Amino acid sequence: MTGPGSEWLDDEAGPIVRSYALTRGRARPATGEAFDMITIISTAARPRSGSPGIGPEHLDILEMCLRPLPVAEVAARVSLPLVVVRVLLGDLLHHRLITATRPQQESALSKERLLREVLHGLQAL
Repeated sequence: MTGPGSEWLDDEAGPIVRSYALTRGRARPATGEAFDMITIISTAARPRSGSPGIGPEHLDILEMCLRPLPVAEVAARVSLPLVVVRVLLGDLLHHRLITATRPQQESALSKERLLREVLHGLQAL
């Protein structure tokens, strides 16, 4: 398709919404929350009808996360860049519509134990 406004359409997909339009120009979550790719997201509540700041992408994420999913999986399923999904998740967390379960930090002792086991395994070969 050519002509005025054609840069906003894709022949196969239809209208294209730019990422910055979905996030209203934000590159980071408003909550300052850093969502790791393996953070598990679960839906905690449903928004009230007409909730300001909750768009169709937010609703898609809430529906998807009725079963807990990692952030990377959410981004893959909604076919949006990870940075955009992180901003949308920040909105949902701000409205208390999701919970985010972060992975436990490994202690230096457990890392050392793992490395020792690997070393012993290699020596056994």
